[in-house]
Amino acid sequence: MYQEHFKLREAPFSLTPDPGFFFNFIGHQQALNVLLVALQSGEGLIKITGEVGTGKTLLCRKLLAALEKEFQAAYLPNPLLTPYELYQALAEELNLDVPHGLNMHDLVKRITSHLVALQRSGRKVVLCIDEAQAMPRVSLEALRLLSNLETEKRKLLQIVVFAQPELNSMLESNDLRQLRQRITFSYDLPPLDRAAVTGYVNHRLKVAGHEGAGLFRDGALDAIFRASRGIPRLVNILCHKALMVAYGQGASVVDLPEVRAASKDTEDATPLQSSVLTGKPFYFIIGMITLLEIALVVYLLRNLLS
Repeated sequence: MYQEHFKLREAPFSLTPDPGFFFNFIGHQQALNVLLVALQSGEGLIKITGEVGTGKTLLCRKLLAALEKEFQAAYLPNPLLTPYELYQALAEELNLDVPHGLNMHDLVKRITSHLVALQRSGRKVVLCIDEAQAMPRVSLEALRLLSNLETEKRKLLQIVVFAQPELNSMLESNDLRQLRQRITFSYDLPPLDRAAVTGYVNHRLKVAGHEGAGLFRDGALDAIFRASRGIPRLVNILCHKALMVAYGQGASVVDLPEVRAASKDTEDATPLQSSVLTGKPFYFIIGMITLLEIALVVYLLRNLLS
């Protein structure tokens, strides 16, 4: 809608997790580094947690794109599965034929034999599970049993789970303590800080084709940070809506009023409080105070010289 107006090749703030827009914010880059190092060293079970909208799915897809050729990846975006469905989904991701009516025992044997064959050919298998907090407890236990598959020297299957913090609460329960003890690496994704919000917005604009000066003024970026709380998904929503408002007004840049309008239309955004200490009223007050100070100095000087 506004791409031609702002000279953009594509939509910069789409909610689709496109690895091409991955921003090397220190928290997300550290998480990616942890994952790559852990997988290279053969660790069995790795957990990445983060609040809703902090970029877990994007990080997952970035990881899948960054894996070396020696890795074979299996990706489960919807883990609301029974244990049998979980194993069946893994088998399908590994391109393994599963005859109809195969029982659980034989299914696990087929998966294990296939994993052994892959390892002998020099392949490492990684299972990435998104939204893992949605897994039934019985399926989490089935996941632990998958993590047990190993030879005398190394794991046959490495597992990475991406989840909201609710998974941490689930893992505190006594019945999941064995799974909890299997987790060798874990990382909590932080929200973006104020400087990172600016870098994130400008990075996405640049990837989308924007050139030249900043499209968002500093006051607008301050407001986006406060309204979004540094959550990337909310940053995307607010920026998209603010660009739509600016486009509708024929503006060439996004300023505070456009972000205010976007914030009011966004359910989970933190309300932006109106204040005289922002925008033109702020500079007007500062100007009046400066004039009063000058007048006071002139008055005092005249009294001293008279």
